[in-house]
This record gives sequence, structure tokens and C-alpha cells, in this order.
Amino acid sequence: MATFGWDQGRITATSVLPGEEQKQSPSEISKFFYEFLQNFRINNSFVYRDQLANNVRMKEYYVEVDLSHLISWDNALADELMNKPAEFLPLFEIAAKGAVKRILHVNPTEILDSDVPDCQIILKSDANVTQIRDLNSDYIGKLVRIPGIVIGASTLSCRATQVTAMCKDCRSLKVIPVKGGFAGITLPRKCDKEPLAGEKNQCSQDPYIIVHDKCRFVDSQVIKLQEAPDMVPVGDLPRHTILNADRWLTNRIVPGMRAVVLGIYSIYQSKTTKGTGVSAVRTPYIRIVGLEVDKHNSGRGKPQFTNAEEEEYIRMSKQPDLYESFARSIAPSIFGNGDIKKAITCLLFGGSKKILPDGMRLRGDISVLLLGDPGTAKSQLLKFVEKVAPIAVYTSGKGSSAAGLTASVIRDPSTRDFYLEGGAMVLADGGVVCIDEFDKMRDEDRVAIHEAMEQQTISIAKAGITTILNSRTSVLAAANPVYGRYDEMKTAGENIDFQTTILSRFDMIFIVKDEHNELRDVSVAKHVLNVHMNRTIQDAAMPEISLEKMKAYINYCKAKCAPRLTEKAADKLSSYFVEIRKTLKEAERDSQIRSTIPITIRQLEAIIRISESLAKLRLSPEATEQDVDEAIRLFKYSTMDAIQSGGSEGMTQSELMSEVHMIEDEIQKRLPVGSQVAVAVLKGDLRQKGFSDAAVNKALSILGRRETLAFRAQGKLIFRQSV
Repeated sequence: MATFGWDQGRITATSVLPGEEQKQSPSEISKFFYEFLQNFRINNSFVYRDQLANNVRMKEYYVEVDLSHLISWDNALADELMNKPAEFLPLFEIAAKGAVKRILHVNPTEILDSDVPDCQIILKSDANVTQIRDLNSDYIGKLVRIPGIVIGASTLSCRATQVTAMCKDCRSLKVIPVKGGFAGITLPRKCDKEPLAGEKNQCSQDPYIIVHDKCRFVDSQVIKLQEAPDMVPVGDLPRHTILNADRWLTNRIVPGMRAVVLGIYSIYQSKTTKGTGVSAVRTPYIRIVGLEVDKHNSGRGKPQFTNAEEEEYIRMSKQPDLYESFARSIAPSIFGNGDIKKAITCLLFGGSKKILPDGMRLRGDISVLLLGDPGTAKSQLLKFVEKVAPIAVYTSGKGSSAAGLTASVIRDPSTRDFYLEGGAMVLADGGVVCIDEFDKMRDEDRVAIHEAMEQQTISIAKAGITTILNSRTSVLAAANPVYGRYDEMKTAGENIDFQTTILSRFDMIFIVKDEHNELRDVSVAKHVLNVHMNRTIQDAAMPEISLEKMKAYINYCKAKCAPRLTEKAADKLSSYFVEIRKTLKEAERDSQIRSTIPITIRQLEAIIRISESLAKLRLSPEATEQDVDEAIRLFKYSTMDAIQSGGSEGMTQSELMSEVHMIEDEIQKRLPVGSQVAVAVLKGDLRQKGFSDAAVNKALSILGRRETLAFRAQGKLIFRQSV
């Protein structure tokens, strides 16, 4: 019988004295496993026999075994497998190899084991998970099940499972089995070939050299798994561990995926501790024997839905008020902000990604910027989105660098090779990145996400690595205005301290103001007190749709639906776009100031994406005129409202600007070039003529910017210096 994988030479003992407990031999244990694979059945269906036969026909030599089935078949055997997996898994694989031999050949007894491909056992379990930070020396050698997020995966390498060594002197061959994982081998110091009768062994010391052509290799991959961000205690760094996957478990996960790993907690001699005199210290790692990718992993883990789930989601999609209900279920503990919650609903579902015939990609992800006063629950909304999105990463602007958002190049301490480790935008591929304190970021760090927001890729050229990473992610950002609070007397451009380049990439920009309104203040106060007093009244924090159901429904819609606009909806949208461009042009001409928030083709695409996301919410293949109407309403309430803000109470931007022009003419008539007047006197005269304070202040600031007027004596005097 050929040795493989975790096989190693071992001596089997049996009891000879009465009363001693008899130990089962490896061949007996292997026979039990073989019987389990051949005979285990559910409802007259031989589960593993059929699975193995299907896999072998497709030339996939592995079988996925559910540990709960093994427990129901033989509890003692399952316990032994969980407590001593390194010993029992090779015996299980020998049994699987025997089952494969029986499938492939009519007369299995006539076939040599070396002619049958090895079969890998992949385990599956529903046991409780153990967090990475809870793993300690008690778990060594046992099966553990740990959840986490993959932050790095190496390229495939070849690992020897069986090394063939040759003696330099007598040319004899010796086969040495290698344990799995990072375990090494030690070549014998002396040749163990039996000398002929009467002769002495003439071989020198350390005679063996490895014959690589005759060794047996399997694919091996090193994976880095980190704790999920929601599992890290406050003030602690996230822990990570190294995993080793081999054969059919390689290339199953990429950085950014959430997974639950079933593996053997093992140890190896690290190169960093070797030679330091610390011989007893070993580095832990996990040898993967089972892998479950989070099924709500936004399509990257190919989500599986049962028939019952699909029926439930289709029934949900037919509810007439689903859109309103879904929006109300977003952060129910936060009062009001209805349109912002609707925009976040659109962001969670996203539009349809398109790949054009010339290979050009158009993004389907929606990005939203919340800009407003402190205390308007912006961060709470971001935190809720992090919980409800199938994949989400939360980060704060001040603590985020360009490398932390995109990707960093790290040198592997053992191999000294450079490799890439994904940042927040890469880890959230297929989900949402929530960036708080967006205004506190350094400009050079903010520029790093330009490409990620529009082209949905991150180009890296560092340390000789030139590559492109995917970052198909929505961005939900929260920021404060320049002066901390939103200043009504100033234009949107003066309040928003962002470049046009970044603003044009946001599909919706909401200006959240903390307005002093007695009726609203009473409602907010009541709502907050009810939440704090744990009142279970209808208005308090009880969502209509549960968090888990929302997450699963979002995932289902993203996987199954990619709507397109109807012709009528497209016509309506094009005429609206032309109209808003015209309106903006007139407003810019009146105010003689270019708008900070531009209306470009990106904004037209934004309304298309919002319309598609509303259709996706209903699982509809077409975005209708009603969807376009709602998308235009949201766009008007957000971005268009932000552009036109800067008017005073009861006045629109255009009314204010017409009054400003009249004041400018009045000031230029009143003040000849070279004369000066006190600001208070001028303002008093203009007030008497019926002009509002807001318009007077705006006119003075515009004339000051044009350098027609100069302010002297700490702003108390106005000097007319040019025409």
C-alpha cells in the first residue's frame, strides 16, 4: 500500500495479556471508514457512494464528508477523528482510495494501489466556531473551526508528499513520507541498505540526496486569515493566523472573502525562531481540511439559496410597499431622514454593471455623500450599513492612509518576496465601504480613491509589482462642512471643501442640516427617549424587516437580477438631464460663479443606476417610468438641492441672486472709485431700501472676491478700488 499525505511509517501493537483494552489496527479503522463511505444513506440514497462516483467521473478526486453523518454512523470513530485528525484522516483517505478503486475498475483486487489516484477527504461541520484570539496550546493537534476574512493568498506552490532519496555511494533508493502542512523531513544520517553476506556497509555518513523527479507533489497554498472587524474588541488590533491549503482546497478563496475554516491546529519551526537558540518554541498554523465560504458573499462565493428561501424572497418582492418598508427598516432607531434612508436602500442594492462590446465597463455601484451638521446621526447610519451590507468595511478618514484604503506591498518575512495585501477598498469588493470623517482625510489620500470610485479598479506600481486589483464597491461617506456647521449665508461651494473631481463621482450628495423647529424637536426628543427607555412601541427601534432577512434579500437580488431601462423611461431621463444642464448654466451665468457640484454625464448615469436599483428591489427585469420618477425625485432632493442651497429663509437661489445684482448696482452708484464708507452705515442704508441681510452680505462678499471693493480697519470700512 502506497503511503501518501499524512502517512508515516508506524508500528502497530496488539494486546497479548488478558484484561488489556485491545487497540484497533489502522487497517481495521480504515475498513470502518470504507464501510461508512459505501453504506451511509439518507432516504434510500447512498450519499457518499453517489457523490464519489459523480466526482470521479468529472476527474475531481475528493469527497466532502459531513461530520454529523459520521457521528450518527459511529460516534466513537467521529470523536477519534476530531481529537486525533492527523492520525485518522490518512486512514480515511486510504478508505476513500479503496472506494475510488472500486468505482474505476470492475475487478479492484487485480489493480495496484499505485495505479489509483489519491482521494482527498474534505470535512464539513456545524460545530460552534472558535475565534482566532481564543486559540491556545490546548487546541494543538485537534480539529478547530474558525471564522474570519481572508486578507492574503499566496500563489500555488508544490509540496512533496513523498520524497525519494538516493544513496550517493550504493545508489539504493529510499522512500520517505512527508507529513502535511509546513512539516519538514529529516534525511537519515546512514544508509540502511542491507549489505551482502560477509560484507561491511561501505556507505559514508549523510549519503542521501533527493531525487526530485521521483518525488510526489501536490498543490499547496498559504492563506492569511484575519478576524472579522466586528469581532475585534475595542482598542485591540485584529489578530490573524496562517492557513495551509492543499490539493482540491487551493484557489477556492481570494482576499476579501469571508470564510469559516475547519482545520487541524498545528505547529511548525519558523525560520525567524530557527538558529536563535529557542528550540522549543514553535509557530502555530492551521492545516485546512474543510472550507465554507460565506454564502451571503455577494456572488463571489456563489451564494446558494434553497427553494423555500427563493419562494419567500419572490413573495417579498411582490409586496406593494416593499420600498417604503425597507427604507423604514434601515436604522429604525434614528428619527426621520426618510429620503436619506431611501438613498441608502438604493446604495445597498446597486444598479446593473455593464460590459460594453469594446470591453469598457460601466459601474453599477451607487455612492452617497452625507454632508452636514454634527449630531445628525451620520455615523450611526454608516454603522448600520456596515451591519446590513453582505460585505462591508468601516473606516474613519483621519486614520485612513492611501495604502490602507487601496493596497500595500509587504515583504514576506520567510521568503523575502514582496506580495500585495488588500486595503479597505479591496476587502470590500462586491460590498460597501463606509468612510466616516471624509473631510478630515489628507488630500493625497482622498485622491487615491478617485480611480476606485469610477473605474472600480486600483492600479498598483510599487516595489516592482505592477498590477490591477478589483474594487467593485459602493462608497458611503460622511463629512462635516468647512466651518463645522453648515453656514446658510454661504454658498454650497464655500461650505463644501472638496474638489469637483471627487464630488462628481458621488451619485447623491445630501446636505443634512440641524434645523431648529419646535414641532420636529419635540418628535425627535420623544423618539430618543423611547429608544433609551426600551419602550416597545411601534415607533421605537423595531425594524419591519429583520437584519438577517435584509442581508439575505439584498444578496438574492444582487445575484439574480440586473434590470435595464425601458425606452419610455430613457426618453424621460434624457429630457430631464438636458433641462437640469440648462437650468444650471443659467444659474451660473446669473451668479457669475461656477457651481462646486457639477452636473456631468456621471450624474445622468447616477440617475440611471438609482432607477435600476429600484427595479432590482422588486426583482423586476425592467426599470419603468415610475422608477425614473422616484430616482429623479431623490436626485432633486439630494444633489440638486445641494447645488441650489445658499439661499436665505423663504428665498430661492435665483431670487437671492437677482436681489444681489440690484445691490451691486446700488453700491457702485453710491461709491465712486477711490472713496470709502463705514460698513455699518452702508448696510443700514441698504436695509432701509428693503434689501435683505443675506443678499447684502452675499453682494459684499462677491464684490470683495472680484476686488471691486477692499475691506479695511478689520472689516469696518469699505474702500472702492476699481470698476
